[in-house]
Amino acid sequence: MFRRVVRQSKFRHVFGQAVKNDQCYDDIRVSRVTWDSSFCAVNPKFVAIIIEASGGGAFLVLPLHKTGRIDKSYPTVCGHTGPVLDIDWCPHNDQVIASGSEDCTVMVWQIPENGLALPLSEPAVVLEGHSKRVGIVSWHPTARNVLLSAGCDNLIIVWNVGTGEAMINLEDMHQDMIYSVCWNRNGSLICTTSKDKKVRVIDPRKEKITVEKDKAHEGARPMRAIFLSDGNIFTTGFSRMSERQVALWNPQNMDEPIALHELDSSNGVLLPFYDPDTNVVYLCGKGDSSIRYFEVTEETPYVHFLNTYSSKEPQRGMGYMPKRGLDVNKCEISRFYKLQERKCEPIIMTVPRKSDLFQDDLYPDTAGPDAALEAEDWFEGKNADPILISLKHGYIPGKNRDLKVVKKNFLDNKLAVKKKTENSVPGSKPAAATPSIQNDAKLDEILKEIKTLKDLIGSQDKRIAKLEDQMAKIAI
Repeated sequence: MFRRVVRQSKFRHVFGQAVKNDQCYDDIRVSRVTWDSSFCAVNPKFVAIIIEASGGGAFLVLPLHKTGRIDKSYPTVCGHTGPVLDIDWCPHNDQVIASGSEDCTVMVWQIPENGLALPLSEPAVVLEGHSKRVGIVSWHPTARNVLLSAGCDNLIIVWNVGTGEAMINLEDMHQDMIYSVCWNRNGSLICTTSKDKKVRVIDPRKEKITVEKDKAHEGARPMRAIFLSDGNIFTTGFSRMSERQVALWNPQNMDEPIALHELDSSNGVLLPFYDPDTNVVYLCGKGDSSIRYFEVTEETPYVHFLNTYSSKEPQRGMGYMPKRGLDVNKCEISRFYKLQERKCEPIIMTVPRKSDLFQDDLYPDTAGPDAALEAEDWFEGKNADPILISLKHGYIPGKNRDLKVVKKNFLDNKLAVKKKTENSVPGSKPAAATPSIQNDAKLDEILKEIKTLKDLIGSQDKRIAKLEDQMAKIAI
């Protein structure tokens, strides 16, 4: 007699648990825009949530510890003139976030170290190049200051944020709306899905499509595709009968999928989140109240269903915490930030273990916050894998990590322009050597102006008093 042997996996018993009410973020007006992005982005310092905003677009940036009820007057990031559609934290600086909006612009913001004390309406950089709304923004995984944006003009632009320039324009590759864009592990390729039902693998620097698969999923509803760490592609979509599907593809041979599974007949778009360290894919359906998770392995059937986390409330969006933001002492292997109608609820996924010791098998070295390349190196054709860090003693963020460097990168361009204009005016003084000297000079100038105005007000007060005296005498 054959006995069915249960497949061995350390993730078979992963279970999800929502945190207590006092650890949620309450009274948040989550955006109602009809767009299939996650509406939420998380890193080890902040959670950012796209919200309803009158007269433009805005999103909240909350320090992770700021749980409980969020006051309606809490400051927002509010520089866009149209609704914000997508946000993404920079993987190399936890205080830099990019946003794409219906106003056709991409903006990059520098968040103060302790969060916002005042509304932030001045972006560090504005990137203009799209002619229709920008629905996708995604940072390069290993190169500093490289940002990708995709708009409803079917155009993908790769920017050098340090100089504010559009370096690569991928035109005429998509004939219809782009649904998703994903970088591979070292950022040498991107994978896209589009309304024309095609999955494309593109080399952005050579500006050519390397692989294309027509009708990866037959259904008309939106597809998503992500790169796995071994180079394979994982897609979510719909069958001709509108059943939700997941598939695994080898880009070397896209004729047939390695695996194809039908899930259910719900109509919410499945947003995939992937953990390259454990090879687990989490699927969060828009409007669902569950998170399904699968392990991808090299044994048949390749995509193994692990379990489902279910709750009562449907999700409007979902944020996914990078590995370095997790609590390794509690065997936490992922954390989601689930957006509901008026609330953001963290959900913690844990592998049950009896030992309190660090679990090496659950936490292999993971991508750290340091960039492996500078933007210029990547645009010149170099590739590099992420720089890995150990989580053995937990991730400790560096003090004021790279803030000045990144800020300098943002401002270099503006300073250069200022120097040029000052040098071109005959008889003008040379530009200040550093931003700090320039700031000091500016401060002195402002203080002098304030003193002048005070003196002026003082003299006017005396004059008014004198005139009043004269009026009183005339009246007598």
